[in-house]
Amino acid sequence: MNTRGLLDQLLKSGQDMLQNKAGGSQKQSSGGGLGGLLGGSGGSGGLGSLLSGAGGGALAAGAMGLLLGNKKVRKVGGKVAVYGGLAALGVIAYKAYGNWQAQQGTAPKTEPQTLDRLPPAQVEQHSQAILKALVAAAKADGHIDARERELIEGEFTKLDNDQELQHWLHAELNKPLDPSDVARAASTPEMAAEMYIASVMLVDEESFMEKSYLDELARQLKLEPGLKVELEKQVRQASI
Repeated sequence: MNTRGLLDQLLKSGQDMLQNKAGGSQKQSSGGGLGGLLGGSGGSGGLGSLLSGAGGGALAAGAMGLLLGNKKVRKVGGKVAVYGGLAALGVIAYKAYGNWQAQQGTAPKTEPQTLDRLPPAQVEQHSQAILKALVAAAKADGHIDARERELIEGEFTKLDNDQELQHWLHAELNKPLDPSDVARAASTPEMAAEMYIASVMLVDEESFMEKSYLDELARQLKLEPGLKVELEKQVRQASI
């Protein structure tokens, strides 16, 4: 299963789509969650109409837009921390680690091995864990229904004909939301940090349900409180 190329394409394309369509999305719906952007709670149009008029080059943007279709992204005009694709998540995690260690007043024992500093095989492991975190975070508002799952799967199918990846995505979308299951995908502290960054990007912290999910995910990922705060800070700064 090759998630690295797909995830990088999604992250790079997603921001362009969101920046171009954010204004229209804001007008179409004031509802929360994926349902609002898809038109499920916000009247006519929604993301479905945006996708129907999009060219082939917007397929990745459409798939990412489905996952990023929440209030937080619309509030920041789509300028989420995906400006550099997959490597940007590693850069943000690396910077957060550096700042956190400086605050501790201790020199790092080893340099953080974030995905921007790893060989391809390890980047693939990180990519699958991050995609798992993105799918779970998109479900945190409790609004992904059967129609939305079908739309998301349809967009991913257009992007990649990898059957193993399709089956994996279907299983992830249909799983009950479980932060402990998501956290088990993190086999290194750096992977945990990257997964948390991806989750912060999607979650609307003004939503009690979504904020509760994020807090529990951080606990399950065993993030140090100071590092958790620094990761959130770095995402906010990258989103300005």
